[in-house]
Amino acid sequence: MENINKVLKNEANEIELIHSYQGACSNKDFYEFVKSLPIEENILMKYTSSLEDAMKEYKNCKNCKGLEFCKNEVKGYCYKPLKEKNIINFSYISCKYQDKYLKENEYKKNLELFDMPKEIKEASLTNVYTGDKSRIPIIRYFKEFRDKYQKKENPKGLYLTGSFGSGKTYLISALLNEMAKKKVRCALVYYPEFLRSLKSSFQTDYSEKFDYIKNAEALLLDDIGAENQSNWSRDEVLGPILQYRMQNHLPTFFTSNLTLEELEQSLSMTSTGVDKVKARRIIERIKQLAIPMELIGENRRS
Repeated sequence: MENINKVLKNEANEIELIHSYQGACSNKDFYEFVKSLPIEENILMKYTSSLEDAMKEYKNCKNCKGLEFCKNEVKGYCYKPLKEKNIINFSYISCKYQDKYLKENEYKKNLELFDMPKEIKEASLTNVYTGDKSRIPIIRYFKEFRDKYQKKENPKGLYLTGSFGSGKTYLISALLNEMAKKKVRCALVYYPEFLRSLKSSFQTDYSEKFDYIKNAEALLLDDIGAENQSNWSRDEVLGPILQYRMQNHLPTFFTSNLTLEELEQSLSMTSTGVDKVKARRIIERIKQLAIPMELIGENRRS
């Protein structure tokens, strides 16, 4: 009796599956969708509900004009049925717009941001404002730098100083983004916050953070001179990073609101007193790594 009941239950389930599938096929879109699949009907009818979901996403994709218009549950992906032997597996498959987006943004894997705005990854030399004549020598140097770097001639970076909000960070970030597209591993570091983060990580990942910055193939130390000066930050962090990068010919860029002379004065003064010798040593390392340039312009943040 138990076996008979089991058989009857299986038959009832199968009839229900058939009715459900046939009912769904009364929808023209669903019918055309399942008929386009290279899957036997006796297999399809076991997955009516999932096929309806897949059909809706397929329809969305068919009329989609771009990734920003995606209506699917997972943006940039379509829920699709894939036959494997006698079953169907449903997977999220990336669409052409998602593939294009991933390809265009693949370079971001080569960018490491430390306390920098995420939007800085979108900085582009093609979007750099060129109406300000003070930018022309900098942009010209960027071209010279890229040509020399490509020829492995160990070009110097820039120490870019200038007025607040003039676009110093954006300019250098745009260059490093271009380098990342050439598979150069770049680090963009907001230096004052990085120091605070580094100091709080003595018991955790201090060495990992320090070594990453030290070894980055191209590095931006943003807003140097804005940090609270201490013997530790000058002699145990900045000095060793600059020394290592100088010895290994690693391109290093700086932005600051201070000139090199003003930075030297700032570095010489710590809570333990004045040390002009060590400050001068840091400045000499910066000069070995970077060419000083000035950007004076209107505040583009306002």
